[in-house]
Amino acid sequence: MKDKTLQTAKLILEDGSEFEGWAFGKNKSAAGEVVFNTGMAGLVQAITDPACKGQIFVCTWPIAGNCGVPVNKNGAPFFDEHGIPVYLESEKIQAAGLIVSDLCEEPSHYSCKISLSSWLEKGKIPGIYGIDTRSLAIRLRERGTMRGKILIDKKGKTDVSINKINQSNHAGVSLNEIKTYSKNAGLKIALVDCGVKANTIRCLISRGVEIIRIPCNLDFSGIDYDGLLISNGPGDPKEYKKLIENVRTALSSSKPIFGIGLGNLIIALAAGADTYKLPFGHRGQNQPSIEEGTNRCYITTQNHSYAVRSNTLLQGWKQWFTNANDGTIEGIICENKPFSAVQFYPEGCPGSRDCEYLFDIFINQVKEAKK
Repeated sequence: MKDKTLQTAKLILEDGSEFEGWAFGKNKSAAGEVVFNTGMAGLVQAITDPACKGQIFVCTWPIAGNCGVPVNKNGAPFFDEHGIPVYLESEKIQAAGLIVSDLCEEPSHYSCKISLSSWLEKGKIPGIYGIDTRSLAIRLRERGTMRGKILIDKKGKTDVSINKINQSNHAGVSLNEIKTYSKNAGLKIALVDCGVKANTIRCLISRGVEIIRIPCNLDFSGIDYDGLLISNGPGDPKEYKKLIENVRTALSSSKPIFGIGLGNLIIALAAGADTYKLPFGHRGQNQPSIEEGTNRCYITTQNHSYAVRSNTLLQGWKQWFTNANDGTIEGIICENKPFSAVQFYPEGCPGSRDCEYLFDIFINQVKEAKK
């Protein structure tokens, strides 16, 4: 029998279905797009990924919180010497809510500082545990992702409408001003920040380059750089109209360009292709991606709702990686210029970092172009 001090909680989907459980984290209602993630670990990194902005995050792995969270007692992250969050992929929880099957309130891990529930409470994010997440995930697979709302103790309105992410203010995940890392280190990489993950920056710094981190709506045509990287981020890529135009201009030059996640979609749109929304997206650290022309299949980390429409790639562009589960595009590459992009996360965190070599390919292209 449940402790009477526990608060009941409910997830209501826009199709009218309801899932009841118990509240943890912040005692408040929240609305968002309900998505599921198939990862077995890495929850802390996953929900601090800016691509989770506005989403109610459902874990299909049944246990959560057993490792706790490696942050300060006040819930703030630790930072390295470059001012980049350690352990987390951004400075705060980006998900609008968290749904798990079984919650561990007594974590055990050498890096743990506070519990998952305490961290969510300090971040003002509600959660529900005790829900049949397998049944919920099956519903989302069959009917597609849906809007939903978390209600605590039946408080709050049952309307599940949510505000569309407003790209005009960078969705709250992009910098508002230019920031430079490792100044004068060597090659200059312009990093367009649509909601970049911390490990992308770490991967670039470790390769001895200078990083010019640029707000996603800034016209970067006047910035001196050797290579351009378009980061991951949240939302519908077609709403980044200004960025698409800026990237289209950049494609007219021969300076190397690389895209990750949302960056893949932005580059595709700038090159004249089309994008569409997937039924339930790809999220987790176990997504198989096959490199075209090879027998090599990489197990990749992904977190996206959209894909490039394969039959819209224009001449000069081709499919680079393919999702082994559903055949969707996981990467594109230009045949006559140093432009490429992947839908998955080559930097992992959480998950495999087997595809981190793609950063090396990009950096080598930049070196060759500068000769």
